[in-house]
Amino acid sequence: MTTLTVLGCTGKTTTEDALAEEKASKDICVQLYSVRDKILPDYSNLDTLLVQLSEMGYTAVEAANYNDGKFYGRTPQEFKAAVEKAGMKVLSSHTTRGLTPEELASGNLEEAYQWWDQCIADHKAAGMAYIVTPWMEVPKTLKDLQTYCEYYNEIGKRCRENGLEYGYHNHAHEFQQVEGETMYDYMLTHTNPENVFFQMDVYWVVRGQSSPVDYFNKYPGRFKILHIKDHREIGQSGMVGFDAIFRNAQTAGVKDIVAEIENYSCDVLESVKMSYDYLNEAPFVPNDF
Repeated sequence: MTTLTVLGCTGKTTTEDALAEEKASKDICVQLYSVRDKILPDYSNLDTLLVQLSEMGYTAVEAANYNDGKFYGRTPQEFKAAVEKAGMKVLSSHTTRGLTPEELASGNLEEAYQWWDQCIADHKAAGMAYIVTPWMEVPKTLKDLQTYCEYYNEIGKRCRENGLEYGYHNHAHEFQQVEGETMYDYMLTHTNPENVFFQMDVYWVVRGQSSPVDYFNKYPGRFKILHIKDHREIGQSGMVGFDAIFRNAQTAGVKDIVAEIENYSCDVLESVKMSYDYLNEAPFVPNDF
């Protein structure tokens, strides 16, 4: 078994034995973007990192590196096997294919859909339950935003027909106005709940000057996955009301949570572990949904 020793924010070391003692009971997925600074360019240390994340207590992973039919340089089957060997499951993946200006103007999206058909097949082979589009720019017009909504509806339909679910992940810019309409609300009201769910990144909602709980109440059942994020380690800033968010998770329709740590106050692995410990120990985070 790989021994994990990391330097903590306090300057102390955390050993494998301590991690094992604290290995815990809650189902918490980790977005692999959280450890991007630790993944070598050739991905040769991916297996070691997966074991380290599993030893911290994480039970699943969300990928962020689908490219040319592979995940972190592995075939879908190889990636699935590596995650499962580490004692976790493959939950989801962040990937997308944006539309070109020509596609937006013409409405001819067949080339894009061909890309998605292969993408869906690869994600199914990797054991994914969800595919999530992680980003889109603010469209210049409502017409372009509507085209994207129709595009996402069709992608979601194709995912559903292949046993997967499709969602959209927000940042803060979705709370800007497009021709007088709030982009995020427009997307929520112009996509089919049968085909498109929303992976709410609660930190970015707050940074967008909005309330996650207000959105849960306004659009109940639309937020199947939550991205749990903070300014650095989860729970450290005090700016995100995690207790209220989790108390209202049933209204939101939450089935899974994904921890994502984008910035750190200390060593990456210690930061990611601190974030897990916060969620695992928080009494308001349920054991399952």
